[in-house]
Amino acid sequence: MREELRAVLERTTENEIVEFKEAKNKYDTDKLGNYFSALSNEANLNQVDCGWLVFGIKEDKKNSRTEIVGTNISDDQINRYKLNISEHSTMNLTFMNVYRETIDGKDLLLFQIPPAHKGYPTSWKGHNYARAGESLTALSPEKRKRIESQSVSEDWSAQTIEDATIDDLSVEALKVARELYIKKNPEKETEIKDWDDKTFLNKAKITIRGKITNAAILLLGKSESEHFISPAVAKISWILKDRDNIENDYEHFSCPFLLNIAKVYAKVRNLKYRYMQEGTLFPEEVIQFDPYIIREALNNCIAHQDYSLGGKINFVESEESTLTFSNVGNFIPESVEDVVKADAPESRYRNPFLSQAMVNLNMIDTIGSGIRKMFIIQKNKYFPLPDYSFKNNSVKVVISGKVLNIDYARKLAQIPDMILDDIILLDKVQKHKPLSGEEIKDLRAKKLVEGRKPNFYISAKVAGRTDQMTDYVRMRGFKDVHYKKMILEFIDKKGSATKQDIEKLILDLLPEILDEKQRQNKLRNLVYAMSKKDKTIINLGTVRNAKWIKSSSKIE
Repeated sequence: MREELRAVLERTTENEIVEFKEAKNKYDTDKLGNYFSALSNEANLNQVDCGWLVFGIKEDKKNSRTEIVGTNISDDQINRYKLNISEHSTMNLTFMNVYRETIDGKDLLLFQIPPAHKGYPTSWKGHNYARAGESLTALSPEKRKRIESQSVSEDWSAQTIEDATIDDLSVEALKVARELYIKKNPEKETEIKDWDDKTFLNKAKITIRGKITNAAILLLGKSESEHFISPAVAKISWILKDRDNIENDYEHFSCPFLLNIAKVYAKVRNLKYRYMQEGTLFPEEVIQFDPYIIREALNNCIAHQDYSLGGKINFVESEESTLTFSNVGNFIPESVEDVVKADAPESRYRNPFLSQAMVNLNMIDTIGSGIRKMFIIQKNKYFPLPDYSFKNNSVKVVISGKVLNIDYARKLAQIPDMILDDIILLDKVQKHKPLSGEEIKDLRAKKLVEGRKPNFYISAKVAGRTDQMTDYVRMRGFKDVHYKKMILEFIDKKGSATKQDIEKLILDLLPEILDEKQRQNKLRNLVYAMSKKDKTIINLGTVRNAKWIKSSSKIE
């Protein structure tokens, strides 16, 4: 290892898997996470054992040389870095080791970063990063596919179990499976009824040449047969939580999933929901959660779970009228929006053998319209759209069973040329989710959003049609000249203004889309422009204790 460390330290330039940072006393945790993600992914792509992030080295890129400046970062801080990286990275990855080396009396820290797991790009707070030479970049679709394809090609669900037999399958599940297969293929009903169990399982592609597969145990296995797939588990946990997020009830369901899906569904307290439709005095009464959505979401969890990770499927019902479904494993398509737009089967599946068996038993369809149909059902009921999130190598979808703002939803749907795809993207804007370049271009072309990346908000066009003009103004804020005039008027009346005066006057009026740090930056930029560019104010105090007064210039 000493030779490897020496080789890293003797480098004069960075590359895809080595990064130098000065970091004398501290380093920003988010930046550390970004580099951890990038170097981990590049270590995988370059087929090396690890990547390196070195603290205590200043790089002179112009002259292609480095200078050892040392770092004072403590062991306690290193441990906090390790914990923080683990909490926000894919599969809770963190540094393999952190080495402290001393050269010429100066300490250096070498953070050894593991390569991304095969099939799973390493993310930091849900975002994937990479390197373009020495630069930090977003992980490109091409690089992402290269990492993901490393394990997708190995179908866990198709693996056979030598010691398992048909006797390890549930008799009742076999009977229901045959009925569902007949329903899927009614023209072959007489022939199917004549098949013995072995023939049926082979024909339905649940077994392979009479051998029991992992998929067969999941769908049809007796509960005591779960041990055959260990360390994977066949487990769906239903959890009921109250309004304070306190667990009130729970139940675990094992195989056979084919039968237990109905038992999970029966746990849901699917209440009636009433709301007033436009143009009538009679309320519309609907069940909170459409049965199709519950079935589709649960079956998607089963079909796309990464069983090699040993996790379980969670199904949380909240008294706040939401259902949350989650499974372990990354989301293979590029995005949910791509799935909805394509409205077609995916070209790649994590468990293709299991997915095909579920198709044959009529549990899922082959046309790939399930997720799109979920969105349409929610839209037509004026309910919030399904909310997908991908963090820590898991997929979570939240389904809401109540109308949040029926007037907004109804008026949004009535905007001319507004299609489902537009509504989905506006839903992302409202939830402050990141948008791709294509999505931004599309929304701007249709004049549906305003603002700068990443702080977008609904446009005046949308706000005007949906009675959200007040919210629009709060999100957009005012033009800079308005804030400048307010500062000058304040100075006119008081004679001068301190930094605290200006903050109290302006901060709450800045765009709500900005976070606290961005608001402070915006305020600094305003004052800088007034003093250096407009020359309307001057500082009689110090940098830390500013005292702004008016100069003779005026704002045009």
